Amino acid sequence: MTLIYAEPHGLGHYWRTHYAQRTFQGMYRWNWFDVALLIPYFIVMLILAFYGVHRYQLVWLYYRNRKRAQHSSAPPARFAEADLPSVTIQLPIFNEQYVIDRLVDACCRMDYPRDRFEIQVLDDSTDETRDVAAGIVQRYAEGTEGLPPQPIEYIHRTDRHGYKAGALDAGLNTARGELVAIFDADFVPPADWLRRVVDQFADPAVGMVQTRWTHLNRNYSFLTQVEAILLDGHFVLEHGGRSRAGVFFNFNGTAGMWRRKAIEEAGGWQHDTLTEDTDLSYRAQLKGWQFRYLQDVECPAELPIEMTAFKTQQARWAKGLIQTGKKILPRVLNSDAPWHTKLEAWYHLTANISYPLMIVLSTLLMPAMIIRSWQGIWQMLLIDFPLFMASTFSISSFYLVSQKELFPRRWYRTFLYLPFLMALGVGLTITNTKAVLEALFGVQSAFARTPKYRVQKKGEKTQAQKYRKRLGLIPWIELVIGCYFAATVWYAIASENYFTVPFLLLFVLGYWYTGLLSLLQGRFERLGTGSAMHEKPYPVGI
Repeated sequence: MTLIYAEPHGLGHYWRTHYAQRTFQGMYRWNWFDVALLIPYFIVMLILAFYGVHRYQLVWLYYRNRKRAQHSSAPPARFAEADLPSVTIQLPIFNEQYVIDRLVDACCRMDYPRDRFEIQVLDDSTDETRDVAAGIVQRYAEGTEGLPPQPIEYIHRTDRHGYKAGALDAGLNTARGELVAIFDADFVPPADWLRRVVDQFADPAVGMVQTRWTHLNRNYSFLTQVEAILLDGHFVLEHGGRSRAGVFFNFNGTAGMWRRKAIEEAGGWQHDTLTEDTDLSYRAQLKGWQFRYLQDVECPAELPIEMTAFKTQQARWAKGLIQTGKKILPRVLNSDAPWHTKLEAWYHLTANISYPLMIVLSTLLMPAMIIRSWQGIWQMLLIDFPLFMASTFSISSFYLVSQKELFPRRWYRTFLYLPFLMALGVGLTITNTKAVLEALFGVQSAFARTPKYRVQKKGEKTQAQKYRKRLGLIPWIELVIGCYFAATVWYAIASENYFTVPFLLLFVLGYWYTGLLSLLQGRFERLGTGSAMHEKPYPVGI
């Protein structure tokens, strides 16, 4: 160690020449160019720090209100067997031929009295799924796989008006259930799911119960591991923190159950946003309905296995939340809800505005760091560094806490994924910025489904070319921006501004990872099989 500091170009020399040298102290003078660059830089950093600190607040709410957590084993009351309410299970599907049989089979095996139970397969498909789904429904309606005839019906629409929200609304026209459970095509609800959830509705004030998603193919690839961590953070700390604190939170579109009266009183399913689930959730809670979240009730589902599918899903959620914010936030702010509920709703529905801000930060980061280094290292340490840590470090700590809650014996493995998790968040900025700007300027788009392939284990082959999304220009833009940050890394090293290098590398990794994976996934399988890209008969997102 002594030798390192004794070297002419060692750490000690670097510190003395860059940060302890006072020869040029006081020579820097402000100029209008620096002011014009640093003002937006600090505004963006402050806003991002504002949302970053909110992540710490969610963790605090989660632990502070631990005693208020709701559990399936301790409902407010229990229904007598003869008094169990009637339940309709709605399965909205669209071109899901690879997973529909798994979903229907799981729902038909649910433990619930069949005289108060029905299943609706709400099919808007435009491909072979129509015949596949109709055949599966007929088979289970007649009795199969060791099961007696099941109360299941097949409903097909040809106009797809309102997309998923329209299908759910159409199903309610013939539904007989007092309660309505909803499962997307990639979910596999366990047989005891209804029994563990239904007693929450013994409280007549409860309008919706959400359960936690788990992941069938968590270990399929590095990408699915990171996706699982992202969703775990949402379902543990966001839902957990908000529900325990008694503020508004949202139904996730699947793996939850509604009281039909709550849907009707809130105005029903509406399709003017891409997140019809969040929209209905806020309208119902504004009407006074209570929501419950059962973290201990798991419902496994399939994660997107391709980068393009994952980006499409994230863009739909980002755009939909901004659309919902524009629609709902004025009602929330003008309501009689407590101020902390209004503040949390603002955080929740506007959080995706951080993606356009990340684009601005990406552009300003390197020149701002150069200017700030000339102004003095201590200013950077006292001002820039705390802001940067508040806006970025909160992400890693947020997901570490969620993994520690779920996997107390092996949560430390999450450290391996943290750099890639943060880089993936950076890499999504182009896709999600486009989605957010479309929402802000009122650009409408179709509901872009996330393709499912029934892939759970490493090495399993997929039918990915069947529903693969078009690539467009975005992956190429991501690669170009990654090259820009690679150049800034080179400049930082050449100018011996080493403190910025780790952060800049996250930008390089993020943009190159999302761009290259979007371009390369599926290329080799098509070369091997000679199959062509499937021309989709429906609009897609990205």
